[in-house]
Amino acid sequence: MLTRHPVSPITPRVLVVLLVTACSPIPSISAQGSGPYLDRVSESTYVSADVAQDFPTHIAAQPQFQTVSTVSYGLSSLSPETQGDLLMVRERYLAAIDAYKHAPQDSPVVWNKLGIAYQHMYALDFAKLQYEKAVSLDPKYAEAINNLGTIYYGEKNYHKAESCYRKALRYKPQTASFYSNLGTAYFADRKYKQGVEAYQHAFSIDPEVFIRESLERIAELGPVEEQAKLNYALAKIYAQAGNMKAALLYLRTALSEGFDDRKKLMADKELASLRETQEFHLLMAEEHFNN
Repeated sequence: MLTRHPVSPITPRVLVVLLVTACSPIPSISAQGSGPYLDRVSESTYVSADVAQDFPTHIAAQPQFQTVSTVSYGLSSLSPETQGDLLMVRERYLAAIDAYKHAPQDSPVVWNKLGIAYQHMYALDFAKLQYEKAVSLDPKYAEAINNLGTIYYGEKNYHKAESCYRKALRYKPQTASFYSNLGTAYFADRKYKQGVEAYQHAFSIDPEVFIRESLERIAELGPVEEQAKLNYALAKIYAQAGNMKAALLYLRTALSEGFDDRKKLMADKELASLRETQEFHLLMAEEHFNN
């Protein structure tokens, strides 16, 4: 799953679902792998959904194989897919790819994980092929469809990215990271109203979707000029929800990225409560917005 930073607000990125296991508290970004990071593949963020469901909670009795990598990491007693999962956690992407290639080739989950591994290495053409294979094996595999969308997003083909995210949502309508990815694509495509609505949907499903630290996300920035608008929109969403700390962080980021519409800042009703805080006035003084 595409997602990864939350101490300071990160601009929501395309989420690719990444590998998250019990032994791996990882920072954030997103790609959907069944779970950026695609909750973003860009660092490649990908901002992603949960991939945890793709990972076995037990070690199945499967044929085992050994490579120099798996032996050196002490993983040769595990199944190929489990080896790949653990190597992904260790950021040994080439070794993970080698492991996954020995896993069952009729599994869409394995092909999706291969795509995530390639995407981590910025081999987007290869990643795209793996996601397409996963979808060909399971046309309703929402996470792989989402991750394919992150590839189109990285290619700046926002229309196709939006189409993938909407399709993924048809199969898993309560997935916050899919809505987050869709919102990010809308902002990149200058569809601001739709972007805000998608973010609001994401937030309503999971208030932590933009700041959660428990998933690794690969972050892929949209157009630079859109980042201020995107962060300003998130500041309003968090202010409305009463999370003034997050609202202030996103507002600070928006200002640092060039937001300079003082009239709008002082008039937007969503920010009314935030404007009453001492921290807001200190920020305005810092940014010379009171002049």
